[in-house]
Amino acid sequence: MSTYSPASRPPLSVQQVLLCGAMIVTLSMGIRHGFGLWLQPMTVAHGWTRETFALAMAVQNLAWGVAGPFSGMIADRFGAWRVLIAGSLCYALGLVLMAQANTPLALMGSTGLLIGLAQSATTYSVIYGVIGRTVSPERRSWAFGVAAAAGSFGQFTMVPVSNTLISSIGWQQALGGLAVASLLIVPLAFGLRERHVSTSAPGPRQSIGHALREAFGHRSFQLLTLGYFVCGFQLAFIGVHMPSYLKDHGMEPKLATTALALVGLFNIFGTYGVGMMGQKLPKRFLLSGIYFLRALAILVFLQTPLSDWSVWIFAAVMGLLWLSTVPPTNALVLQMFGPLHLSMLSGFVFFSHQVGSFMGVWLGGRLYDATGSYDLVWQMAIGLSLMAAAVNLPIRETAVPRTAPAA
Repeated sequence: MSTYSPASRPPLSVQQVLLCGAMIVTLSMGIRHGFGLWLQPMTVAHGWTRETFALAMAVQNLAWGVAGPFSGMIADRFGAWRVLIAGSLCYALGLVLMAQANTPLALMGSTGLLIGLAQSATTYSVIYGVIGRTVSPERRSWAFGVAAAAGSFGQFTMVPVSNTLISSIGWQQALGGLAVASLLIVPLAFGLRERHVSTSAPGPRQSIGHALREAFGHRSFQLLTLGYFVCGFQLAFIGVHMPSYLKDHGMEPKLATTALALVGLFNIFGTYGVGMMGQKLPKRFLLSGIYFLRALAILVFLQTPLSDWSVWIFAAVMGLLWLSTVPPTNALVLQMFGPLHLSMLSGFVFFSHQVGSFMGVWLGGRLYDATGSYDLVWQMAIGLSLMAAAVNLPIRETAVPRTAPAA
């Protein structure tokens, strides 16, 4: 009687990897993008300041970033499907505990720490590792765009769902419903069950220590990591504080829901389009252009009288630029260092993104409570965007030469 070992398992098809990976990212990122809708009801119900909620969200982003390299390391070594299952269970538990949190510390532990750990195990770096080992080099940028577009589709679909649940059954019960939805990641994870991962990536074997020394000593990796900090700062600040910013200016709450949904809708086209362009155009130019256009979009938005139309247009433009940094950033990591440690190295780049997210979310609440306005944070977002546009230009898009890879 023959046994069915990991080595004898048939290789994954590109279609299976993209379908299961896209659905997982749709759920994980879709739930994540709606958290800003809970700021108002939770702070009102518990008498908290905006900084209290913002700090919990900042911890979430930081925990996601800190855990990301380790989730990627485990996924590269033992298989992404195991990491995804553990992440799904943490996600569900974190959402349930968030609904029951009645102190700032409990909120930080559930919404911040636990959900942050879950997101590190159920989002891009883990999924991209499987894609990088499965999809041929000439199609990887496109495949990364497909997965990133799925995260955008999740935002487009899940934000209105979250808002409807809050309005119809209450914010606590809505979190319970999302907890159930997050468990759907478990069966999807089995669709990404690879053969033995350590033998699935081509090229010479390389130890984790050698991979880290090589990456962090490479100037282009340092510049890419620095630029990604800005992406996290902008996305986290806008995603969490945009609903409150609009409400402060007398806009209807449903406008914020529509705006976040528009970001998700147009981001589908933005991420997929940038993924396609990354197959033909230098990725450093794409990244530099994205950051410059973000600065321009924010500047025009702030200088234009606030109205429904100005919000819709800003959301659509930012949507085109929202997660469009993800495909070229991860494709550059893969292009420079290969697929063997892709999830881990992408996790380290993403850590910088999440440090930026921490600062964007926390400073949004901290400076609002101190000044009664978000103006200073908007200005910081513009300045940082111009800086990111500059630092991405010197990046070299060539594979790192290896003369003596560590065994």
